[in-house]
Amino acid sequence: MNKKRWPFLLAATTAWLATVAATGEAPLSAADRRAVVEQLGQTLEANYVFPDKARTIAATLRRNLDAGDYDTAHDRPTLARELTDDLIAASNDLHFAVGVDPIWVADHAAKQDPARAAALREAERREETRKNFGFAGLRYLDGNIAYVDLTHFADPEPGYDAAAAAMRFIENGDAVIYDLRYNNGGYLEMAQLLASQLFPGDKDQELFDYYYNLDGRRVERGQWVLPALPAKRLTGKPVYVLTGSTSFSAAEWFAYTLKKLGRATLVGERTAGGAHPVDRKPVGTDFFVQVPIGQIRDPVDRGDFEGQGVTPDHPVASADALAVAHRLALTDLAKAHPAKRADADWFAPALAERPQPTPAALKAITGRYEGRRIDLVEGKLRYTWRDRFRLTLEPLGGDLLAIEGVRDFRFRILRKGGKIVALERINRDGTTDSYARLD
Repeated sequence: MNKKRWPFLLAATTAWLATVAATGEAPLSAADRRAVVEQLGQTLEANYVFPDKARTIAATLRRNLDAGDYDTAHDRPTLARELTDDLIAASNDLHFAVGVDPIWVADHAAKQDPARAAALREAERREETRKNFGFAGLRYLDGNIAYVDLTHFADPEPGYDAAAAAMRFIENGDAVIYDLRYNNGGYLEMAQLLASQLFPGDKDQELFDYYYNLDGRRVERGQWVLPALPAKRLTGKPVYVLTGSTSFSAAEWFAYTLKKLGRATLVGERTAGGAHPVDRKPVGTDFFVQVPIGQIRDPVDRGDFEGQGVTPDHPVASADALAVAHRLALTDLAKAHPAKRADADWFAPALAERPQPTPAALKAITGRYEGRRIDLVEGKLRYTWRDRFRLTLEPLGGDLLAIEGVRDFRFRILRKGGKIVALERINRDGTTDSYARLD
């Protein structure tokens, strides 16, 4: 039977991918904005997992419209951003996102054409191939600890070979660390495939249980440990999952379920708290909304972590989580296998925490900037946005700051007359954005 696979993604960091400003577009009129809000409300009421809440949210958007909150949104991307912010504020669900993508809307309608649908799938496959289906790094750490850096959970149908290769690569490790600190989610079926390697295949073990709305029908599904795999199982070997405040959705479910089943130790920070499956729905001819359409339950007590996040077993700053997990793995292996004590003793000095100098210059950087803030926590600069996501900043010299886990941009401190006046984001493509200091 052909089963629909739903991606579980972070709205806060993926919405921009499809929010494209059309060059030379006509300004939005009041009638245009009202039409979008009305269409969005109808789409929410037809698809959101909680119908009563959907009606309340739709009514909130209409009140905002009537109050003139969107009057300054003269173009589609600006309106999309404002609607996204209001959806998240009204629901506390970070899965919500509104974007502008008329090409996608047209393609969505055209998917009834088999040839067009096949072409779209091929384009998606090429894009995932460029990203190596989420497998950003595979290596062995000191002490024969396998390490998997996974940026997202790809669709396992096109990504199966990449997943199989990764699973075979780690099968000879004495322990394994899955790095999901910056993983924004994806397909739960990929999480099922990878998690199956950690359990025996000769007995039934449920991993996830969930339902979703599909064309007016309620569909219920359970996902279990797979009986056949392309690699050896890691049954009995210690497992560690690194988490951060930007771990989201399917990444959270992977960590949450393994913790519930007593199969993994979680190291890092509390996750974002997005537990719902999502789908993308068209809104008119230009907009789309990413909307939660279902609810997942864990295999133990049928609970979830929506709005609360997953609490790690060892709470540490996400920037330090890998070193801490590495030390834990060496220590646990030494306890279980005394012959490995020499390894743990040998590698311990290299993995020991090193106190970071705290010059007065770091304190000068702390404060509030537009939409974000920087704090000094235990000698490290901590960058926070949306009051939920937190990452560590690393000074690079010359007022440049690297952001933990981020490769595509960095920050620079802007000064005027010796005083810090703004935080400048320098993107890899050379463009910049500036956030004025507020205090």
